[in-house]
Amino acid sequence: MFGRKKKNQLHNHIDTLIGINTNIHGDIAFSGGLRVDGHVTGNVISSGKEQNSTLVLSKDGCITGTIRVTHVIINGTVNGPIYAQGYLELQAKAKVYGDIHYGSLEIQLGAMVEGKMIHQQVKPQTENEKQSEKMVTLFATGSEKQTEVSTDSRLTRNSRTT
Repeated sequence: MFGRKKKNQLHNHIDTLIGINTNIHGDIAFSGGLRVDGHVTGNVISSGKEQNSTLVLSKDGCITGTIRVTHVIINGTVNGPIYAQGYLELQAKAKVYGDIHYGSLEIQLGAMVEGKMIHQQVKPQTENEKQSEKMVTLFATGSEKQTEVSTDSRLTRNSRTT
């Protein structure tokens, strides 16, 4: 409103379509909107200075490789990590086999993920803020055992209290 543009807005139209009977072997670099109905074996990366590129993977589509796009909508199969700095939507038939790094997330009933889901902060954090978010202390009821749990598996530790 009043001449301001929303930076994290989804790209409203599809510039490129990969059809259902199309198989691509190799990396894809695009800007704007890309819809994949076919099969891609390779990385799919948004290029250029445009910060609102959008990838739409239909229920018949499959991508084997890394996805690095600002906004991602998945309803097909992904074999590899997804890096969605902006918005990630996993629709009902989505199947993801790999880690997901996202800014904001929407998951519909029926979507499946085999991998880690890692939230990315938009603003850079100080080391103290990062550390405070990673560590959570759990106290078991009816037990004297205290456990510190971390989102980083290298930092998990058990300790006995008296």
